[in-house]
Amino acid sequence: MSYDDNNIFAKILRGEIPCHRVYEDADTLAFMDVMPQSNGHLLVIPKIPSRNVLDADPAVLSKLIPIVQKLAKAAQDAFEADGITITQFNEAAAGQTVFHLHFHIIPRYEAQPLKPHTGKMEDGEILAANAEKIIGELGN
Repeated sequence: MSYDDNNIFAKILRGEIPCHRVYEDADTLAFMDVMPQSNGHLLVIPKIPSRNVLDADPAVLSKLIPIVQKLAKAAQDAFEADGITITQFNEAAAGQTVFHLHFHIIPRYEAQPLKPHTGKMEDGEILAANAEKIIGELGN
């Protein structure tokens, strides 16, 4: 399978679709998931196109993974979560729906199930406030 330049994350990277940014550097962009499964659910993507981890350049992964870790710690602290789920799907059979490499960082709480990842988008003000909470932790 090949990379599709018209996927939603490619459009976000080109500035064609807005997002609530949490972190950005020369290689990586992190932003709030618009259909969060928990408060603070964010996505981390490389700026270099790759469909998923199976075709990603190892050099891209070596820059991406430390950022995933940094943001997971910040999200856990910002939302006083009991734990963090980090997921990454590869191809449709595994649950991938956007075919640009991305990691989900989802704050988790004891005995609290995840909300479904449905077509209902979260209110933009809530996403902006959640982004600010994580950004605040990155400064610490």
